[in-house]
Amino acid sequence: MNKPKQLTFPWNKPNKSTYNNFYFDKKNLALKNSLKGNDDLFLYGINQCGKSYLLQATCNFYSLQNKSSVYMPFKDLINKGVSLIESLEYLDVICIDDIDLIASDKEWEIGIFNLINDCMTSNCRLIFSSSLNPSKINFELKDLSSRIKKIDHIELFPISDNELTEALKFICKSRSINLTNREINYLITYSKRSISYLLSIIDSLDKHSMESKRKITIPLIKEIIEC
Repeated sequence: MNKPKQLTFPWNKPNKSTYNNFYFDKKNLALKNSLKGNDDLFLYGINQCGKSYLLQATCNFYSLQNKSSVYMPFKDLINKGVSLIESLEYLDVICIDDIDLIASDKEWEIGIFNLINDCMTSNCRLIFSSSLNPSKINFELKDLSSRIKKIDHIELFPISDNELTEALKFICKSRSINLTNREINYLITYSKRSISYLLSIIDSLDKHSMESKRKITIPLIKEIIEC
Protein backbone atom coordinates (compact mmCIF):
# COMPACT_ATOMS: atom_id res chain seq x y z
CA MET A 1 0.00 0.00 0.00
CA ASN A 2 1.27 3.48 -0.84
CA LYS A 3 1.34 5.55 2.30
CA PRO A 4 0.26 9.20 2.12
CA LYS A 5 2.72 11.55 3.75
CA GLN A 6 0.05 13.07 5.93
CA LEU A 7 -3.61 12.18 6.06
CA THR A 8 -5.91 15.14 5.46
CA PHE A 9 -9.16 15.44 7.36
CA PRO A 10 -11.51 18.41 7.89
CA TRP A 11 -10.02 18.96 11.38
CA ASN A 12 -6.44 18.47 10.22
CA LYS A 13 -5.74 21.78 8.46
CA PRO A 14 -2.35 22.35 6.82
CA ASN A 15 -0.06 24.30 9.13
CA LYS A 16 3.54 25.42 9.39
CA SER A 17 4.26 24.00 12.83
CA THR A 18 7.91 22.99 13.16
CA TYR A 19 10.32 22.16 15.96
CA ASN A 20 12.55 24.99 14.76
CA ASN A 21 9.82 27.54 15.46
CA PHE A 22 9.10 26.29 18.97
CA TYR A 23 10.98 27.80 21.88
CA PHE A 24 12.59 24.93 23.78
CA ASP A 25 14.09 26.23 27.00
CA LYS A 26 16.54 24.20 29.07
CA LYS A 27 13.74 22.39 30.91
CA ASN A 28 12.30 21.07 27.64
CA LEU A 29 15.39 20.16 25.62
CA ALA A 30 15.02 16.45 26.44
CA LEU A 31 11.47 16.58 25.09
CA LYS A 32 12.69 17.72 21.67
CA ASN A 33 14.96 14.68 21.42
CA SER A 34 12.15 12.37 22.55
CA LEU A 35 9.79 13.70 19.89
CA LYS A 36 12.40 13.06 17.21
CA GLY A 37 12.95 9.51 18.46
CA ASN A 38 11.20 6.28 17.52
CA ASP A 39 9.52 5.16 20.73
CA ASP A 40 5.90 5.66 21.70
CA LEU A 41 5.49 8.75 23.84
CA PHE A 42 3.02 10.30 26.25
CA LEU A 43 3.32 14.09 26.43
CA TYR A 44 1.59 15.92 29.25
CA GLY A 45 1.49 19.47 30.59
CA ILE A 46 -0.86 22.27 31.60
CA ASN A 47 -3.38 23.62 29.11
CA GLN A 48 -2.09 25.91 26.35
CA CYS A 49 1.60 25.24 26.88
CA GLY A 50 2.21 23.99 23.32
CA LYS A 51 1.30 20.28 23.25
CA SER A 52 -0.98 20.53 20.21
CA TYR A 53 1.61 22.57 18.34
CA LEU A 54 4.28 19.95 19.01
CA LEU A 55 2.07 17.07 17.86
CA GLN A 56 1.39 18.90 14.60
CA ALA A 57 5.09 19.74 14.28
CA THR A 58 5.83 16.03 14.69
CA CYS A 59 3.49 15.16 11.82
CA ASN A 60 5.25 17.75 9.65
CA PHE A 61 8.64 16.38 10.74
CA TYR A 62 7.60 12.90 9.58
CA SER A 63 6.23 14.23 6.30
CA LEU A 64 9.58 15.82 5.49
CA GLN A 65 11.09 12.33 5.81
CA ASN A 66 8.48 10.92 3.41
CA LYS A 67 6.77 9.13 6.28
CA SER A 68 3.04 9.00 6.89
CA SER A 69 1.28 10.63 9.81
CA VAL A 70 -2.01 11.87 11.19
CA TYR A 71 -2.90 14.38 13.91
CA MET A 72 -6.12 13.61 15.81
CA PRO A 73 -7.47 16.25 18.23
CA PHE A 74 -9.94 14.33 20.37
CA LYS A 75 -11.72 17.47 21.55
CA ASP A 76 -13.07 17.70 17.98
CA LEU A 77 -13.41 13.98 17.27
CA ILE A 78 -14.79 12.24 20.32
CA ASN A 79 -18.39 12.66 19.14
CA LYS A 80 -17.66 11.44 15.60
CA GLY A 81 -17.33 7.76 16.46
CA VAL A 82 -14.57 5.30 17.20
CA SER A 83 -14.49 4.10 13.58
CA LEU A 84 -12.22 7.11 12.87
CA ILE A 85 -9.24 5.28 14.33
CA GLU A 86 -9.81 1.96 12.61
CA SER A 87 -7.13 0.78 10.17
CA LEU A 88 -4.70 3.61 10.97
CA GLU A 89 -1.97 1.27 12.16
CA TYR A 90 -0.38 1.18 8.69
CA LEU A 91 0.83 4.76 9.21
CA ASP A 92 4.27 5.65 10.55
CA VAL A 93 3.01 7.84 13.39
CA ILE A 94 -0.35 8.69 14.94
CA CYS A 95 -0.53 11.78 17.18
CA ILE A 96 -3.54 11.78 19.49
CA ASP A 97 -4.30 15.00 21.35
CA ASP A 98 -6.25 15.09 24.65
CA ILE A 99 -6.41 11.33 25.18
CA ASP A 100 -7.84 11.89 28.68
CA LEU A 101 -11.16 12.96 27.12
CA ILE A 102 -12.08 9.34 26.37
CA ALA A 103 -11.85 8.24 30.02
CA SER A 104 -15.06 6.42 31.06
CA ASP A 105 -16.20 6.08 27.43
CA LYS A 106 -16.19 2.31 27.05
CA GLU A 107 -16.33 2.24 23.24
CA TRP A 108 -13.46 4.68 22.84
CA GLU A 109 -11.36 3.01 25.52
CA ILE A 110 -11.68 -0.34 23.75
CA GLY A 111 -10.90 1.34 20.42
CA ILE A 112 -7.70 2.93 21.75
CA PHE A 113 -6.66 -0.32 23.44
CA ASN A 114 -7.08 -2.17 20.13
CA LEU A 115 -5.22 0.58 18.28
CA ILE A 116 -2.26 0.27 20.66
CA ASN A 117 -2.16 -3.49 20.08
CA ASP A 118 -2.40 -3.09 16.30
CA CYS A 119 0.36 -0.47 16.29
CA MET A 120 2.64 -2.73 18.30
CA THR A 121 2.27 -5.32 15.53
CA SER A 122 2.68 -2.89 12.63
CA ASN A 123 5.45 -0.79 14.25
CA CYS A 124 3.38 2.38 13.96
CA ARG A 125 4.51 4.96 16.49
CA LEU A 126 1.92 6.44 18.86
CA ILE A 127 2.23 9.83 20.54
CA PHE A 128 -0.44 10.83 23.04
CA SER A 129 -0.96 14.15 24.78
CA SER A 130 -2.94 15.18 27.82
CA SER A 131 -3.19 17.92 30.40
CA LEU A 132 -2.95 15.11 32.98
CA ASN A 133 -0.11 12.85 33.98
CA PRO A 134 -1.06 9.36 32.68
CA SER A 135 -1.15 8.05 36.26
CA LYS A 136 -4.03 10.45 37.00
CA ILE A 137 -6.31 9.50 34.08
CA ASN A 138 -9.16 7.34 35.30
CA PHE A 139 -9.60 4.84 32.48
CA GLU A 140 -12.22 2.23 33.33
CA LEU A 141 -10.53 -0.38 31.14
CA LYS A 142 -7.67 -1.56 33.35
CA ASP A 143 -5.78 -3.10 30.44
CA LEU A 144 -5.78 0.27 28.67
CA SER A 145 -4.62 2.05 31.83
CA SER A 146 -1.78 -0.45 32.16
CA ARG A 147 -0.70 -0.03 28.53
CA ILE A 148 -0.78 3.76 28.73
CA LYS A 149 1.29 3.81 31.91
CA LYS A 150 3.96 1.66 30.27
CA ILE A 151 4.52 4.25 27.53
CA ASP A 152 7.40 6.65 28.17
CA HIS A 153 5.91 9.87 29.46
CA ILE A 154 7.49 13.29 29.57
CA GLU A 155 6.26 16.65 30.81
CA LEU A 156 6.16 19.81 28.72
CA PHE A 157 6.98 22.62 31.14
CA PRO A 158 5.39 26.03 30.55
CA ILE A 159 7.55 29.04 29.78
CA SER A 160 8.25 30.93 32.99
CA ASP A 161 7.56 34.66 33.27
CA ASN A 162 11.26 35.51 33.33
CA GLU A 163 11.75 33.73 29.99
CA LEU A 164 8.83 35.30 28.13
CA THR A 165 11.00 38.03 26.61
CA GLU A 166 13.56 35.59 25.20
CA ALA A 167 10.79 33.29 23.99
CA LEU A 168 9.03 36.09 22.10
CA LYS A 169 12.31 37.29 20.58
CA PHE A 170 13.01 33.77 19.37
CA ILE A 171 9.51 33.29 17.95
CA CYS A 172 9.44 36.68 16.21
CA LYS A 173 12.85 36.04 14.65
CA SER A 174 11.86 32.56 13.46
CA ARG A 175 8.71 34.00 11.83
CA SER A 176 10.51 37.05 10.40
CA ILE A 177 8.28 39.40 12.41
CA ASN A 178 10.01 42.67 13.20
CA LEU A 179 9.43 43.54 16.87
CA THR A 180 12.04 45.51 18.79
CA ASN A 181 12.74 45.04 22.48
CA ARG A 182 10.58 48.09 23.17
CA GLU A 183 7.51 46.58 21.51
CA ILE A 184 8.09 43.17 23.09
CA ASN A 185 8.44 44.68 26.57
CA TYR A 186 5.27 46.71 26.06
CA LEU A 187 3.38 43.66 24.88
CA ILE A 188 4.44 41.60 27.91
CA THR A 189 3.71 44.44 30.33
CA TYR A 190 0.23 45.30 29.10
CA SER A 191 -1.24 41.95 28.11
CA LYS A 192 -1.80 38.56 29.72
CA ARG A 193 1.46 36.87 30.67
CA SER A 194 0.50 33.69 28.85
CA ILE A 195 2.58 32.43 25.93
CA SER A 196 -0.49 31.15 24.06
CA TYR A 197 -2.23 34.52 24.42
CA LEU A 198 0.91 36.44 23.47
CA LEU A 199 1.35 34.30 20.37
CA SER A 200 -2.25 34.97 19.32
CA ILE A 201 -1.55 38.70 19.66
CA ILE A 202 1.64 38.40 17.62
CA ASP A 203 -0.23 36.52 14.89
CA SER A 204 -2.88 39.25 14.84
CA LEU A 205 -0.22 41.96 14.70
CA ASP A 206 1.57 40.25 11.84
CA LYS A 207 -1.66 39.81 9.87
CA HIS A 208 -2.85 43.36 10.50
CA SER A 209 0.57 44.78 9.67
CA MET A 210 0.64 43.03 6.29
CA GLU A 211 -2.96 43.89 5.43
CA SER A 212 -2.68 47.56 6.40
CA LYS A 213 0.97 47.88 5.35
CA ARG A 214 1.76 49.39 8.73
CA LYS A 215 4.87 48.82 10.77
CA ILE A 216 4.28 47.06 14.09
CA THR A 217 4.51 49.84 16.67
CA ILE A 218 3.19 50.40 20.18
CA PRO A 219 0.09 52.27 18.88
CA LEU A 220 -0.73 49.26 16.69
CA ILE A 221 -0.17 46.90 19.63
CA LYS A 222 -2.58 49.03 21.69
CA GLU A 223 -5.20 48.70 18.96
CA ILE A 224 -4.91 44.91 18.83
CA ILE A 225 -4.85 44.41 22.59
CA GLU A 226 -7.91 46.62 23.08
CA CYS A 227 -9.96 44.89 20.35
